[in-house]
Amino acid sequence: MLTTNNPNYEKLHETALKAPSSSGVYLWRNHEETVIYVGKAKNLKNRLSSYFSGNRAIKTELLVSNAASIEYITTSNEYEAFLLENNLIKKYTPRYNIQLKDGKSYPVLKITSEEFPRFYKTRQVHRNDGAAYFGPFPDASALDTFIDTLYKVYPVRHCRTFKKREAPCMYYHIGQCKAPCCNKIDKQTYTEFIEEIKSLLEGKGDETVTKITAKMKEAAAALNFEKAARLRDGLRALTIMQNQNIVEDFASEDRDYIAHWREGELVSFTVLKIRDGKLLGRDNYRVESMNEDNELLEEFARAYYENENSLPPKIFIDENDDTEFLEQFLSTDWHRLAQIKNNGSVPQTILERVTSSSSRRDIAALNMARENAKEDIIRRIRERGDMPALNELKDLLALPRLPERIEGFDIAHIGGKFPVASLISFWKGNPDKKNYRYFRLKTTNGVIDDFASMREAATRRYSRLSNENAELPDLILIDGGIGQVNAVDGILKMLGLDIPIAGLAKRDEEIWRPHASKPICLPRRSDALRLLQRVRDETHRFATSRNQNLRTKENTVSVFASLPHVGEKREKILIKTFVTLEDLAAAQEAQIAQALNVRSDIATEILLAARAALEKRNETKNAKKAMFAAQVGSPSGEKESSYASDLAAAALE
Repeated sequence: MLTTNNPNYEKLHETALKAPSSSGVYLWRNHEETVIYVGKAKNLKNRLSSYFSGNRAIKTELLVSNAASIEYITTSNEYEAFLLENNLIKKYTPRYNIQLKDGKSYPVLKITSEEFPRFYKTRQVHRNDGAAYFGPFPDASALDTFIDTLYKVYPVRHCRTFKKREAPCMYYHIGQCKAPCCNKIDKQTYTEFIEEIKSLLEGKGDETVTKITAKMKEAAAALNFEKAARLRDGLRALTIMQNQNIVEDFASEDRDYIAHWREGELVSFTVLKIRDGKLLGRDNYRVESMNEDNELLEEFARAYYENENSLPPKIFIDENDDTEFLEQFLSTDWHRLAQIKNNGSVPQTILERVTSSSSRRDIAALNMARENAKEDIIRRIRERGDMPALNELKDLLALPRLPERIEGFDIAHIGGKFPVASLISFWKGNPDKKNYRYFRLKTTNGVIDDFASMREAATRRYSRLSNENAELPDLILIDGGIGQVNAVDGILKMLGLDIPIAGLAKRDEEIWRPHASKPICLPRRSDALRLLQRVRDETHRFATSRNQNLRTKENTVSVFASLPHVGEKREKILIKTFVTLEDLAAAQEAQIAQALNVRSDIATEILLAARAALEKRNETKNAKKAMFAAQVGSPSGEKESSYASDLAAAALE
């Protein structure tokens, strides 16, 4: 294989595996940092990983063998990726894209500036003709359907050249034009139609959507299904058309969107540069700062805009950023310097705050910048192994060694049903998903007892590791307070294991150690606290997802369905009347017969089968309890007692 000769193959493969699962554009660069290929993806991780798996074509082999690095830019949706890919290909003219692209621009919708305007699809944009342009739209067929739908809803002219006529054309007679050429409609009413269309294209078209929906329902009620289907397709096209993209628009004013993401002292800034109405690239900058979040922008902007030529007319920022001094600097000192250098007036840079009431375009652009900054922070933490947080955690908890391996536990249940314990593992501050586990809890099924659930999960996990002489974690994190921490500590003492434990209580983010009289409270910017929060949140996510899967499975296949004489209809009646197998087994034959409206002998068979199923379930539960008690070890001569009671007593010693 050609790729085996590339010393960067493993690094490229690792970059692909760690890419996000969002849409975006990716760039392959060679050893000279030249872009050799630009591609788009609905799922960056899946697309990039495909270059390193399966039977690859010769072109793919050549691409990978000549590459030195992969860069990617995330987007809000796949259509933005289409447009950004188009812009970047035109900018870089990559070697491996030359025969893959036709160089055409995406189509737009044009509304002319005539007395009675018309609209149509075009690929040519003339900024000085007074017309209004909307788009571009990557899906040309959707745009065609959209325009066709508008013509069915709005009776505006179709003719290319507007001329006064004595008799209206065919479109008037079929109801698709009000014949302004024959003075059948006044200019004010016609203008209202055009303004509604513009509002729809600008994201203000709810009334129009309602109108089309009403026409669709009216056609369906009249059994005119062909028309209803056309309008239905038009609504789908409208949904796509209203997905305003931020990668390319026709606001020719140059502007920047700046956003950041922070983890501890690590801060990543992303700047989206819009030039001549197109997003031509993204700049990522990595810094370390102890400033507060709202102070970061000024610190960054002073360094980023190092000369007046780099300043665009507008800079869009988050509404929470502190810009008092930056605004003063841009509007006075910097502007004055630029005037002196250019011997005259220069356009003044304006800071625009993006709020919930801002345009959809600006909100989406700033969100896109923020997501790219977040993704860069994830890469930085993965690259460095989050060592500052590990070192701080070691000192804070007085651990005997660096907590490279952290295991976290959480319990999830619904009213005591389907209890699940999640076990997640972090290695050097990052998730190690191949070592995730979950436990179906048996001793607390139907009982709300988080302490007993923690004891069972800890017993099963660490008795096995102890018996197998496997590597133990450097720290155990419990999602909970002092009670849960002491419960697990009691289990570890019974097993003769010395593993540091800590609990993170959600309400006040307090850190609890075993048998402590008061918690440890850390500042909000603490790296150690941030790492513990990440572990805790991941345990909660994993536990909740497993619990939901069990509930879905239980709701799909009910235990009542396995009983004799019980079909789908009777199963629903039993679930509604008795809810649980325990309640059904404790019922009387007459209750079952009355509920199902069956003979007494059938009710007897159902009741006996329910009791047998419950007895079998309890036998399985008791066997599990005995196994866990044996794993922990019971003193000889001690009377048999429940597993939960044994562990509770041991934990309180």
